[in-house]
Amino acid sequence: MRKYPVNGAVYRLASKLTPFQLDMQVHLTNWKWRNLKTRDCGLYKGQPYDVILPTRLKDELQPIYRPIVERVEVHRAKVGFKLHKFVGHMASSQVACINLFVPLLEQPEAAAQVLRLVKPDLETLATDKLDGGFQIEFWPGAGDEPGPLNDHTKAAGTDADIAIAYRDGAGHLKLWLIEHKLTEAEFTTCGGAVSAGRTDKHRCAPTSDILKDHNLCYYHESKRCHYAYWAITDRHPNVFPPERLAAHKSCPFGGGMNQLWRNMLLALAVEDASECPYDEIHFSVVHHPGNDALQPSMNAFKGLLGDDARFSWFTSDQVVTAAAEHSVLSEWAKWYRNLYWLDYPALESSR
Repeated sequence: MRKYPVNGAVYRLASKLTPFQLDMQVHLTNWKWRNLKTRDCGLYKGQPYDVILPTRLKDELQPIYRPIVERVEVHRAKVGFKLHKFVGHMASSQVACINLFVPLLEQPEAAAQVLRLVKPDLETLATDKLDGGFQIEFWPGAGDEPGPLNDHTKAAGTDADIAIAYRDGAGHLKLWLIEHKLTEAEFTTCGGAVSAGRTDKHRCAPTSDILKDHNLCYYHESKRCHYAYWAITDRHPNVFPPERLAAHKSCPFGGGMNQLWRNMLLALAVEDASECPYDEIHFSVVHHPGNDALQPSMNAFKGLLGDDARFSWFTSDQVVTAAAEHSVLSEWAKWYRNLYWLDYPALESSR
């Protein structure tokens, strides 16, 4: 924990923050103080942090948009999604994702018009699928099942922050998996590359050797893991052309592209299943407009793909700006824009 003096106030925040993260956490703390009317803080490892909510407010699911709290609780009971460990942090990406999509998706006709601006083939929401057309923390499994990537446990596993079912203009049923990022400076990197369980036989370079022998990858070979990442990759050379992978000296999925790879594999694995009702499954990232730290990984990943139409990204302000034009969404759009400072980097005093 570190104390940051900003504009006459002192903020107790994480000791290592990017400039964007610092700006956002100061703003979110100010929003908490002003709108939740408390300066009580939460604790992490015994240390006080102003940007973390006290337990009573976390238990109220603050700062989830109040009109959707009951809907979120019903959805949670139905699909069994888990709240993240840091859901009580004002910069929780899970909460920001819920706040961005659930109020919107509860208005299917308006939502289709708004989302079509960032997903042009979306004609109507398939409200007869999933839970009213969406599922938070989507993965095709339940309980202790390892899932199609064989990586799901009680503590971890690949899922999409939200899945949206829709139909295109020809009536084809499709699924849209979305990863949401708020202030994160990078996507999740490969844990296998730094695992204490690695041995001398596990290597992350050269990629050409890994393509020939997947057992060089800890996540593939380890009996503790034996994840299906490379097996699914092999089944889809049109999406992951081997020659593009081999052009990387070391495994391209060691850094931020790891999470993007796994989310794309999830889309492909669901589509491969014989019982899959969807004609196509696509994957996108939505991020805060002020968060440009993710761009290098997204650019690199898109350049790696053969069928790059399956992957796209957009910003939360694109959605909120379009939603503000609809009377049933305008109040929520104004609220969201204020909470998550979508006008960044404009000075707060000018807003």
